[in-house]
Amino acid sequence: MRAFASRWWPRTLRGRLSLVALTTATILMVILTVAFNTVVRRHLQHQADDELRTRAAAVAATVVTDGSRVRVLETPGEELLDTNVWIYSGGRLLEKPSSATATSPLTRAAGRLVARGARTCVTVHSHDEVRMCSRPVPGGKGAAVVTALDLSPYRGSADTMLFASLALDAAMLACTYALTRLAVGRALRPVRSMTEHATQWSAVASQERFGAVTRPTELAQLGGSLDALLDRIRALLRHEQQLTQELSHELRNPLARIIAELDWWGARPRSDADTKATHAAIADAAQSMRTICDTLLDEARDSAATAPGTADVLPVLHRLVDRLGPTKVGVEVVVTACDARLSAGVPDALLERIVSPLLDNALRHARTRVEILARARPGSVRVEVGDDGPGVPASFAAHLFQPGRRADPEDGHGGAGLGLPLARRLARSAGGEVDHDGRHTSGATFVVTLPTG
Repeated sequence: MRAFASRWWPRTLRGRLSLVALTTATILMVILTVAFNTVVRRHLQHQADDELRTRAAAVAATVVTDGSRVRVLETPGEELLDTNVWIYSGGRLLEKPSSATATSPLTRAAGRLVARGARTCVTVHSHDEVRMCSRPVPGGKGAAVVTALDLSPYRGSADTMLFASLALDAAMLACTYALTRLAVGRALRPVRSMTEHATQWSAVASQERFGAVTRPTELAQLGGSLDALLDRIRALLRHEQQLTQELSHELRNPLARIIAELDWWGARPRSDADTKATHAAIADAAQSMRTICDTLLDEARDSAATAPGTADVLPVLHRLVDRLGPTKVGVEVVVTACDARLSAGVPDALLERIVSPLLDNALRHARTRVEILARARPGSVRVEVGDDGPGVPASFAAHLFQPGRRADPEDGHGGAGLGLPLARRLARSAGGEVDHDGRHTSGATFVVTLPTG
């Protein structure tokens, strides 16, 4: 049964609304038709009863009671009055229609009506439906008149009205269904158009939006939801592009180390010790690349939270410096901490990914010295990465953390302008922050603030 209903249930909203409207109109039409025909049949029956009572009153006027005798006066046109009329005196039948016998169903029904002794009407089902009414003769000492009327003409009129009302109902239901489909189709046309536009705009990341067009309240709310969805899609596309750029940026350094080690190792024959050292450096760079990929992908899956864990700050900073390999000639990297047991409330890999872009940036611009200082603050850990380079131009300070922006694209350093934005985004995902400390006039200092472990 459920499969049958599912098969015939319309799949479109237009078809479903039209079917609901048709069903509602059908129920209403049935109720109105039944009520109307019931009223019509009662009205026709009352008309028949009125005619019977009128004839009974006319016949009763011809009945005369003198003493103990009851007789019927002979009047002109008595043949018309005697049609379907029974006259009784007490329980004795005085006159009856010529077509009726003393034992016919109509005669017996007339006798039962007289026996009741009151004005009453009943319907007798003989060959046809016959309506019979009795009327006592005033002062007639038990005399009564019973009249009968064939209801076939009245039933025919009622049936004709029933068929006419059913035909009218069918025509009205057909018009209701057609008009409902037309009206619903016109009402849903903007929704179909909005759906097509949303599909097109989402595919090409278009700037078009539904809020620019005035619409009815319901469609305006739908347009707002679609606009929010399109904005979400654009944000996801931007996030995907940014993730790709960040992966490219972060993987560049370890990949360059692998290439340099392979070039250096293949330049001339090496001893076993040199080969092992080269293999170790390549393995370390490959592990670093794997860590970078895992960290960025984990952060991309959930930008609001990071994996649980803590990191010992000082060992992580020393490990970062050790992985640098040969630094720029004449540049010294110094790591200091106010507390060797200082810990941050983030995993080791995430702390490395936050500090690594800042360290790369400092080495790129430093003249002689890069200093990394870790210290504790109430409820947080502060890591400062500073250099003695030219510093950040005041005009560029507001654009430091914008992806792809560089103070001097022609400085020969080859950066992509993604390291600082990545460090800030990762720190914020862990409930921390990365800022530029503008109080230092010599060089540049960036401050990482993270929750304590």
